[in-house]
Amino acid sequence: MEYIEWGDFQKVEIRVGTVIEVEDFPEARKSAFKLKVDFGPEIGVKKSSAQITDLYTKETLLGKRVMAVVNFPPKQIGPIMSECLVTGFHREDGAVVLAVPDAEVPSGARLV
Repeated sequence: MEYIEWGDFQKVEIRVGTVIEVEDFPEARKSAFKLKVDFGPEIGVKKSSAQITDLYTKETLLGKRVMAVVNFPPKQIGPIMSECLVTGFHREDGAVVLAVPDAEVPSGARLV
């Protein structure tokens, strides 16, 4: 494990958002969804792709609160420009479990 300085951590903007749109992403190399996540008025809506089809459906994702890094530069992923990185944890079987807040916080709230 490599240690980082507190200032390094402070540069990473992990914010809470609400999934407001979910689409299939058939062009992806691995099974994925295209997401639109609302981070509130300060940050707005950002697009992302997420390889989370093992444990989640479009219906279970819609309205779900997620945690995402919002200050990476945009990255082209196939036909979409990803604007944030939705976070999660890999299980032993390779499925991704989303990182989510366990109580109500406003959209855009920052992980501290």
